[in-house]
Amino acid sequence: MSSSQLDNLVRIGQLKVEPPSETECQSLLQSGLRRLDDAGRTELSLESRFDLAYNAAHALALAALRFRGYRSESRYLVFQCLQHTIDLPSAQWRVLDQAHRKRNLAEYEGDMDVDEQLVAALLRVAQEVAKRVTNLVTT
Repeated sequence: MSSSQLDNLVRIGQLKVEPPSETECQSLLQSGLRRLDDAGRTELSLESRFDLAYNAAHALALAALRFRGYRSESRYLVFQCLQHTIDLPSAQWRVLDQAHRKRNLAEYEGDMDVDEQLVAALLRVAQEVAKRVTNLVTT
């Protein structure tokens, strides 16, 4: 995969180049997979499942970015880079974008407004990210 788009983000100061760490990538992958597994537990509240799925997707997306040799301080950018790190289709990335906006409303304004449909979509996308990142990091 070409890193020219990611290198452009480095040039404008949005990403930093940092050599990948196999230990860090594996830790992020395992953290994401555990959270994703927990997010599928229907006995948990919808809010907890959303939080777990969102954080699973973030850990997995960060693993992909770190594997490619970049680091970002922006959660949003970590998700946005998925189209360049694991070739995630934009329709799936938009689900993560929506979840990120909902997460920020909950985190900074106390407005947790999630529904079963969003959590289901987030879980589907996070599972696809998990599959792609697992293939990337373990091959």
